[in-house]
Amino acid sequence: MSDAAEKQPEQYISEQQHKDNLVSQLSTSPEIVEQLRGYGINEDRKCKLEYFFYTNAAEKAGSLSTELTDMGYDATFDDSVPGKKIKIVAGATVPVLMATEKVLEWTESMCNIGYKHDCEFDGWGLNPEQ
Repeated sequence: MSDAAEKQPEQYISEQQHKDNLVSQLSTSPEIVEQLRGYGINEDRKCKLEYFFYTNAAEKAGSLSTELTDMGYDATFDDSVPGKKIKIVAGATVPVLMATEKVLEWTESMCNIGYKHDCEFDGWGLNPEQ
C-alpha cells in the first residue's frame, strides 16, 4: 500500500446514511420549530441557528468550515473528544427566517453541504433569547 493510500481517511458517511439522516433531520426540524413557538419564536422572526457536524478527518472538517464561513456563517472545528479521531464542526448561521418551510430548506441544504464534504449534519438549535 502506498503512503498516500495509507493517509487517506475512510469514508465517514455513506450515501445511504446521508439519505437516512436527511429523512431524520427533515422530520425533526418541524418539531423543533413547533417547540420554539412556545418561546415566542414566530414564523416572521429571524434567528441565528447553531449547527453541528461530525467527520473523521481534519481536512474534511476544514473544507466544510471554509464553505460555511464563505456563506457568512461562524464555523470552527476541533476534536469531538480529545484524543479521538472524530472531528466536530460547529458554529452559527446568519439569521434564518423561522417559517417551517424555510427551516426545512435550510436543514436539507445543511445535510447536503455536509455530505459533499463527507461530514454528517447532526442537527441544530438556538437560544430563544437572542
